[in-house]
Amino acid sequence: MENILDKINNSEDVKKLNLEQKKQLANEIRDYIIDVVSKNGGHLASNLGTVELTIALHSVFDLPKDEIVWDVGHQTYTHKILTGRKEKFTSLRKKDGIAGFPKTSESIYDTFNTGHSSTSISAALGIAKSKKIKNENSSVIAVIGDGALTGGIALEALNDAGNSNAKLIVILNDNEMSISRNVGGISTFLGKLRTKKLYTKSNNKLKQIVRKIPYVGEKIIQFVRKIKYSIKHLFINNMFFEDIGFKYFGPINGHDIEKLEGILKIAKKVEGPVLIHIVTKKGKGYKPAEENPSKFHGISPFNIQTGETLSKSGKSYSSVFGKKIVELAKDKNIVAVTAAMKDGTGLTEFAKEYPDRFFDVGIAEQHAVCFAAGLATKGIIPVVPIYSSFYQRAYDQIIHDVCMQNLGVVMCSDRAGIVGPDGETHQGILDLSFTNIIPNLTVMSPKDFLELEQMLEFAVDLKSPVFIRYPRGKEEISYELKNPIELGKAEILETGEDLTIIAIGKMVARATKIADILKNENTSVEVINARFLKPIDEKTIIESIKKTKNVITIEDNIINGGLGSVVKNLIIDSSLNNIKIKAFGYPDEYIKHGSVDEIEKEYGLDINSIVSYIKEKNEQTRYSKIL
Repeated sequence: MENILDKINNSEDVKKLNLEQKKQLANEIRDYIIDVVSKNGGHLASNLGTVELTIALHSVFDLPKDEIVWDVGHQTYTHKILTGRKEKFTSLRKKDGIAGFPKTSESIYDTFNTGHSSTSISAALGIAKSKKIKNENSSVIAVIGDGALTGGIALEALNDAGNSNAKLIVILNDNEMSISRNVGGISTFLGKLRTKKLYTKSNNKLKQIVRKIPYVGEKIIQFVRKIKYSIKHLFINNMFFEDIGFKYFGPINGHDIEKLEGILKIAKKVEGPVLIHIVTKKGKGYKPAEENPSKFHGISPFNIQTGETLSKSGKSYSSVFGKKIVELAKDKNIVAVTAAMKDGTGLTEFAKEYPDRFFDVGIAEQHAVCFAAGLATKGIIPVVPIYSSFYQRAYDQIIHDVCMQNLGVVMCSDRAGIVGPDGETHQGILDLSFTNIIPNLTVMSPKDFLELEQMLEFAVDLKSPVFIRYPRGKEEISYELKNPIELGKAEILETGEDLTIIAIGKMVARATKIADILKNENTSVEVINARFLKPIDEKTIIESIKKTKNVITIEDNIINGGLGSVVKNLIIDSSLNNIKIKAFGYPDEYIKHGSVDEIEKEYGLDINSIVSYIKEKNEQTRYSKIL
């Protein structure tokens, strides 16, 4: 059979295909996506679910004149393949390769950068309004999932768009999934809307019968149309989208290219906002992903035949957190709150053991944190694990609702630091900086699994706001238990005379390895595990710096506002003179995708780069005070 995909380089090539060729193209694209993701890792289930939709969009609309905003953007692999990136697709999520999310810098077909959920309708409405101002006659389409619709910004945008009369098409991709299975009222509402087909079929049959009535048939139909709104509410009690100003079409089979093209052509002609409700299957066409879409939401390289990942993940910070929180929950005041990330944050076992104290609020980080604040006002101890880059979305709630009231909410920042292939939108390199300036907030980061367990024990007893941040994956070194956690108290792991290395979180392991290497260079290193960024242990750090006169800080965060900045301020505030300091961390820029090791090496945060810097300074100065 002739390979269709080989001939496709852009949207115009897709438009030339007949229906059967498009169906074949869909199968070929699925095979290609599965093959590449099995080697590179990536978001598989969401992409397999939107193949036919993407083909239909490229068939009906004139891209890039017409513009698509993809919510989250983790379903754009087919879009990338159809827009001149087919050959480069094998470099997906690799360093200097194509990104796993839309990037305006990558292609003119990518309208808006996305990576976090619920933003598409807002952005698309802004684009549609700009077209009206400029008298441009083209379409704007927002593609949003049912999970993303639970985000507050999506509902705010729907409210505005429905009242705007903007030429905007919103495609609601309903697959009943976020990262974990969807929960909440909107999910229930969409489930009811899926039953609308019964009403539609019944309505059409009724029209056919009535039209056959002599003389009065058409008059009856006209009368029925006048009370259509009432009839809809009689059959379906939730016509929310039409109530707020959208023309609603659906639900439609999201894997039927012919029906999708037909409804898109109609929507293209409608003046004012349109919402098309399609129903798709996450993981469509690959049985392991269909059966376990949560596992294949974002997956590392895997065996195509079995669906099993190639490297066994084993123990991770997330799993250690999950096990410990189950243990701590013997205290009946402890509850867990997640924002559609039960599995990713390690709360699966907690949800099974304590279902009455487990709360999944959907993709709604702001609500998660404010809800936790409400719980805390009544003596409940909420533990709220959210990915570091997603905690940014709840910043006002951390300040206004938790810390301003000094409430005992334990906020756990998972995936802190560099996460790698997902790129700028998912790197967790800002959280130390944006939490460090908040009054009443204690900010901590563990050096290993055991210290994470200690910090959780400490945090649930503190009865004031705590922010614990930890990386994705495994610990680098497992340390013996030495010093218990004390508020604002650092830990001296090695004593030395020539150089002070202050590190926090996963970078403590790096500091001790560097100290071991420098021993062979006749350099005596004092290693301090900061443990707390806020409150920082001023006494321990200043005493060490006074002794060595040379200090290095290491953090997997931007330097500005993080550990490096805090230590520099300590030196200034303490009026210390003739101190040499070098801060290792990330500059003020967004870090692109690549493996964690590649990124750390590029930014000089690997062991060899730091040791080379120290040796170079030592050679330049030719005396033991090396910096």
